[in-house]
Amino acid sequence: MSIYVSEPGRPIGTRLPDLFRGRRVGNVSELTESQPIDPGHSEATDSEFQLAARSGRHRALEEYGAATAGERKEQRPYLPVSSICSPTIHSLPASSTVAEAITMMDEQGANHLVVTADTNIAGLVGRQWLMAWLLENQADAMNQSLTHIELPAFLTASPETDAHQLARLMLAHQLNAALVVDAQGKAIGVVTSTDYLRLYASVGGQQDSV
Repeated sequence: MSIYVSEPGRPIGTRLPDLFRGRRVGNVSELTESQPIDPGHSEATDSEFQLAARSGRHRALEEYGAATAGERKEQRPYLPVSSICSPTIHSLPASSTVAEAITMMDEQGANHLVVTADTNIAGLVGRQWLMAWLLENQADAMNQSLTHIELPAFLTASPETDAHQLARLMLAHQLNAALVVDAQGKAIGVVTSTDYLRLYASVGGQQDSV
């Protein structure tokens, strides 16, 4: 399965692509330019993200892709997301309040939560996003139900997705986590920027020992 992005929206029903239901995301290194990105618009295209990267707003994306820029696609190293993602998933229903979401994060030591509507995946939220939302909506914000909040966009990948490609897309969309789902649309893991840092540290340690 390819990587998909689910646009910002309220957690009603399922927000997984129609395969699942979202918009397929290709390899950002192969996209063409389009119009300038509009940060206030929730439907920015991947080509817009690519253009933003070239203007310096996503410098990390350029640096990440520089190492493989001269390689043919079939010769690039393959690393399945399943080998680095965390199988531990914490979820709560969309009817929960922001306060309950933060409390669960504190109790579980988690930085990301899967939001569900009945048995469907309705969103993926991080602690950083919740804190930013609270700053913008201070009036009784802690008691606000997630059902009435437009949750952020999130990426969906399969266990077989190439972790290098997913990393580029996480950088392009300015997301520090992605949801890993199986063929039935069931969440089976979460991969975060911390997982990539751990992988990078591990590889660096092995090179030093050599």
